[in-house]
Amino acid sequence: MTQEILGIHHVTAITGDAQKNVDFYVGLLGQHLVKVTINFDDLSSYHLYYGDDLGRPGTAMTFFAWPDAPQLSRERRRGTRLVTATTYAAPIGALSFWRERLQDAGVTTETVERFGKPVLSFEDPDGLAIEIVEQEGVESRPFWGGAGIKSEYALRGFHSVTMTHSDAALTQDFLSGAMQWKVIETQGERTRFQIGDGNQPGAWVDVLASSAMRGGMGPGFVHHVAWRVADDEAQKEWHEKIAKLGANISPVMERFYFRSIYFREPGGVLFEIATDKPGFATDEASDELGTQLQLPPWLEASREQISQALPRLQLPRGGILP
Repeated sequence: MTQEILGIHHVTAITGDAQKNVDFYVGLLGQHLVKVTINFDDLSSYHLYYGDDLGRPGTAMTFFAWPDAPQLSRERRRGTRLVTATTYAAPIGALSFWRERLQDAGVTTETVERFGKPVLSFEDPDGLAIEIVEQEGVESRPFWGGAGIKSEYALRGFHSVTMTHSDAALTQDFLSGAMQWKVIETQGERTRFQIGDGNQPGAWVDVLASSAMRGGMGPGFVHHVAWRVADDEAQKEWHEKIAKLGANISPVMERFYFRSIYFREPGGVLFEIATDKPGFATDEASDELGTQLQLPPWLEASREQISQALPRLQLPRGGILP
């Protein structure tokens, strides 16, 4: 039997302005900038990672910085064949704090009822849809006490992602079949799937059926969602399983902080399956995470050339890159 997926590992999106992105996720949402590196497949682009104190799997929101990418309309950012919302978990009683904090910063918010709970929805500077929902039990999870946010309000990793599809049945069948996730609730055109026992970060996936236009790629767009596996052996099992289903799946890609395989689920969203280890403290001490530009060993000889292609970036704890 294939080892089960452990939840969301990370979500990777696109930003058109690295500095605004850092200021929003660190300065406003109180996330820890745990790694500043580059997109290993595009050496002219920053890859920024945010999360809890160590950027543990299930907390990592990451961004490729593409300053020259064309802007998308809201309709394209919320279109089909996309992850259209990323939802953070917060302790019970925290939602009013976040509503007031965001509104004081000039961020427009909306509160909607979903599966019996209020969900606070808003957009980051690129128009990426972000949500916060209160979740019981998350107060015991690690967090990053940044931006002066008290522990009773601090975000505690992911709750879920929403995928939007014109033909939702294809994706729903894949999640319940190949991925072995169970349907737990349906509300209108939205169906929620649970991963495992539901106690880990990022334990839910919502599939939303929609007649919206097909989504596009650019700032405010989720590039892919990554799912956690414990180790290389579990990842190998998933590679074999997905390949047998006839999907076009990548070989194992060395991402230095984890190893990855990629494929598209039947609805078109790019999935990654990533290992939990080795983690972000591989090349920096845990108390120095996110304080320097880090490159993998195979790119270190090109540091000067790579640095010259990167825009200026003011780091939260001091220092300017490149």
